[in-house]
Amino acid sequence: MIEVQEITKQYGEKVVLDKVGLQFHKGKVTSLIGSNGAGKSTLLSVISRLLSQDGGVVMVDEKNVTEYKNRMLAQRLSILKQSNHVRLKLTVRELVSFGRFPYSQDKLTKEDMMKVDRAIDFLNLRAIEHAYIDELSGGQKQRAYMAMVVAQDTEYILLDEPLNNLDMKHSVQTMKMMRQLADELGKTIIVVLHDINFASHYSDYIVALKDGKVIYHDTTDNIIREDVLKDVFGVRVKICEFDHKRICNYF
Repeated sequence: MIEVQEITKQYGEKVVLDKVGLQFHKGKVTSLIGSNGAGKSTLLSVISRLLSQDGGVVMVDEKNVTEYKNRMLAQRLSILKQSNHVRLKLTVRELVSFGRFPYSQDKLTKEDMMKVDRAIDFLNLRAIEHAYIDELSGGQKQRAYMAMVVAQDTEYILLDEPLNNLDMKHSVQTMKMMRQLADELGKTIIVVLHDINFASHYSDYIVALKDGKVIYHDTTDNIIREDVLKDVFGVRVKICEFDHKRICNYF
């Protein structure tokens, strides 16, 4: 389990995270929602130790995240950031293979290669696995980075706006893949999403942040409500149901 205890973070006078406390359920998909600047991405960075907090503790499997050696933490927790830049001339397959670095360093084993292949197939990248990253479209690059995270094969997966640059088809495929990772492989996924309908359709739990504070944390059905979403986003939302899922209309 990942547990966040009284996390605070500020830049100068601006408080970005204000005593945030959360527990993330194992084997489930939890979406972080909220307006720009609510603290969602900062929270992911603190959990993954990419960013140090000013106060509070992050526990991963009942152990302070600061106590993990880098390699051991990378075997338990992976993160896909909003923006990813590789300066090296790499193919898709080479990039995905980096996901195995915490295990075998630069000497890939047969098991590593199998997991790289599985990740490439999972993200439908087989046709472009030998193409260079700098020659791909934004959506193809995003899928390649997603495959690298899948190849890392960690119990905890943190995704910061993974649908960036993806068209409708590949956004749906990515969300379905996340559900597969949780439902079939038992992965615990924490994802920052701006599309409230994707959060509604694919999440088990939703955390809503506003001005650096958690204002709601509950099952998806208890969050996808007109009064709750108006409080979170400050806009009128009309909710209807389709195929037993709640769909949000906003204008």
